[in-house]
Amino acid sequence: MTSRNESPRVVVGVDGSDSSINALRWAARLAPGLGAGIDAVTAWEVPNTYGFVAFPEDYRPDIDAVSVLRTALVDAFGDNLPSGLRQRVAKGNAALVLTDASREATMVVVGSRGHGGFAGLLLGSVSSHVAEHAACPVLVVRQGARGLGEPADPQTGDR
Repeated sequence: MTSRNESPRVVVGVDGSDSSINALRWAARLAPGLGAGIDAVTAWEVPNTYGFVAFPEDYRPDIDAVSVLRTALVDAFGDNLPSGLRQRVAKGNAALVLTDASREATMVVVGSRGHGGFAGLLLGSVSSHVAEHAACPVLVVRQGARGLGEPADPQTGDR
């Protein structure tokens, strides 16, 4: 949970997918009610490979991750970033980075599926891991979930 010296935080996993952009929007709606700021977190790691793979000389996944995070924030909020938003790019496995961040968080918000994985999965490996291992409550936002207070779809009844 949040330390005594810091304000409460809602941690959001961001990978640039539509699901993570939706998670950012949900966090922005929930954070004020929790009296919390938002930590938008993007994790990166050098891909594991089998055999010989030569990466381009200018390969910089850390810089790519910064770009992904900034683009996702613009996609979610335009020029009106939420008050108290902090951006964090961390080296490491996304599931482990978010689980570690949950120790100092009031809540973690993740999309149900991000980039990678198999399209048929209902819950991605990162969201599944975080939901199971986080030290605080976790909201997993499914793809297409409407925001708080939005009316149900008249065709399907889904919110």
